[in-house]
Amino acid sequence: MEDRRGQGAAYGAGAGSGLLNFLPLLVRTKVGRVVLLVGVMVFFGSRMLGIDLLPLLLGGGESAQTSQPRELSAVEKEMGDFVATVLADTEDTWQAIFRQQGAVYREPTLVLFTGGVNSACGMASSAVGPFYCPGDQKLYLDLSFFEDLKQRHAAPGDFAQAYVIAHEVGHHVQNLMGISDKVRQTGRGKSAAQVNALSVKQELQADCFAGIWGHAANTDRQILDPGDLDEALRAASAIGDDRLQREAGRGVVPDSFTHGSSAQRVEWFRRGFESGDLASCDTFAAIRD
Repeated sequence: MEDRRGQGAAYGAGAGSGLLNFLPLLVRTKVGRVVLLVGVMVFFGSRMLGIDLLPLLLGGGESAQTSQPRELSAVEKEMGDFVATVLADTEDTWQAIFRQQGAVYREPTLVLFTGGVNSACGMASSAVGPFYCPGDQKLYLDLSFFEDLKQRHAAPGDFAQAYVIAHEVGHHVQNLMGISDKVRQTGRGKSAAQVNALSVKQELQADCFAGIWGHAANTDRQILDPGDLDEALRAASAIGDDRLQREAGRGVVPDSFTHGSSAQRVEWFRRGFESGDLASCDTFAAIRD
């Protein structure tokens, strides 16, 4: 696990390779001004989505600097220990499953960060939520998401938090199994609705894989407490696309779903939890477009 909490990111101008260095050229022509206007719109639109394009503008990819790290509080250290424990338990589960398949499970790295983070998939702020980057095989998590899960989505509890981690580990499993590459290849040239449908199947499978971990934690190691399953199911329901769209004051648009409805997320986590079997998690065959 990499703990980058307390390290605020700052960007330097680097070697002068950023797009802002071309500003004098852009403003001289009509076409250049149009390009500049589009660039400004893309920049601010990306910020709303939690994607940071500032390094691209400043050319600070290799010269980005971080401030002096601050000392973590006792509560923050305790949360870091909890996350490390959950991650280690998922490794026990997937090592055993891969071994049964005659394969080797390569453990992912979990990166804890605060506010924003740089990954092989680019810069991202905590607004994007937890994510997995196949480019570096790392999971990224700002622990403030757990507070958001508790306060905003009314889904508190240790096992709710463990479910979030296990879901991202599920994406790592998909990457190792070649599923993620197949999804990307299948999505090429498809419509936005078709790509979204593929994303939903991939996300629901990661929920099912998280359920498989829960099954092993419960039956093989007996580490679950009464009520833990309900915590995970509440969390899965809380972050369904339909519920999030309603909470944002928008109408529910199924074609825009990327992670699945609340009912679907609960269903597929439960499938993995009850069966503990990879075969039960074939969302691509089970869900019709």
